[in-house]
Amino acid sequence: MPPKVLGDLESTEVGPSYIPATDETTANPLTTPTSTNMAEPAAADSSAAKLDPKAALAARMARFAALKATKEAGRKKTEREVREAEDHSARLAELSKLQSANEKAAYKLLKSEDPEFERKRNWDYTAEESASWDKRQAKKARNRDNVAFADYRGEANKVYKRQVRQMGAKDLEEYAMHKRDTLQRQVQAGLLQLVETETGEVYTVDSLGRIDTPVEETYTHDHRPTKEAVDKLVDDLEKGEKARLRARAARGIDDESGDVTYINQKNKQFNEKLARFYNRYTTEIRENFERGTAI
Repeated sequence: MPPKVLGDLESTEVGPSYIPATDETTANPLTTPTSTNMAEPAAADSSAAKLDPKAALAARMARFAALKATKEAGRKKTEREVREAEDHSARLAELSKLQSANEKAAYKLLKSEDPEFERKRNWDYTAEESASWDKRQAKKARNRDNVAFADYRGEANKVYKRQVRQMGAKDLEEYAMHKRDTLQRQVQAGLLQLVETETGEVYTVDSLGRIDTPVEETYTHDHRPTKEAVDKLVDDLEKGEKARLRARAARGIDDESGDVTYINQKNKQFNEKLARFYNRYTTEIRENFERGTAI
């Protein structure tokens, strides 16, 4: 018998190492899906979602809900920060109040325990500090006693002194410089006499014997104040007007609005009382008089 040919049989055996390589063009389309066949359903689903109005509306509503949630979270965070800041300020104020109360209580306790507490505490101050303290207390007492209205001259003097106290160092320096320039100009013009003492002190004297006092000059209307000086004057006038309005409000006097039918505050109150009872009868008569149609 002729021998069997094993080479053909071995090439036909089924196994993983013997599966022939096949091309995509030769593959069975029913068993091996291509990439284009897999992408077509996804594209179809996305196009269906775009064409579906309910799905688009649901997506927009979800995005709107997310924006609302973000806005609400930001609002709550802002409110929490504001509340924390207010609580911090309240805690600081309460702490300062408690500290002040503690210091007052400790002072009263030490004063009650030691009869010579005030004398011993004054040991820490020098004579100059004690004299300055007494001077300030006496000045405060004079200011308290001088609150009553005496006359217009005294009132103007108080206002002048208050305005001088409110002047800054720069204003005083400019005033001193302007005064020095004026004295020098008047000495050169012969209006003032320059005097030098034996100690080397130099000062000016006018014809009336006044020292370092400029002679009154004719105002030539050529002086132009600086913008800072004008702004300061405007601020001072506005401050005075606000103080006047506060004083009127404290006395219960409202601003005059409309026709003024009174000569003082009592007369105004009397007219208001009359108006409450008789306006319903006299309104038409008063309007006729104002229009000039009254008979």
